[in-house]
Amino acid sequence: MPIFLILLLLSAPPAIADLSIIGHATVPLLDQATLQRIYTGKTVSLNGVRLTPVNLPPNHPLRTQFLRNYLERDENDYTGYWTVRCYVGKGVPPQELHSAADVLQFVVNHAGAIGYVDEGDLTPEVKVLLKK
Repeated sequence: MPIFLILLLLSAPPAIADLSIIGHATVPLLDQATLQRIYTGKTVSLNGVRLTPVNLPPNHPLRTQFLRNYLERDENDYTGYWTVRCYVGKGVPPQELHSAADVLQFVVNHAGAIGYVDEGDLTPEVKVLLKK
């Protein structure tokens, strides 16, 4: 194998996960603008369903991808946004769960729950609300 090809393969960025926005069966399908309002605390219910969004921990690769692709923010911007919002009494950021498995379990067991996981982690118990 030529050295050029080896170097090219080694320098390739890591594969990006196919992210799916998931929800409890009670949550209606979403568009990106509504998802942004939910994860910034501006929308707390839809069609009479109280929403409970959850996040993965800061700097988790799926969270980084979610913030970039769906909320159009980076970690510093999102954390700063919630710092100010909390300070002025306008809510608290979504709860952070440790892993995708925790997100799946939470979404299955809590009406109104919303989260995100790699498409490969989907189970039949969750509803896909949005996928790019």
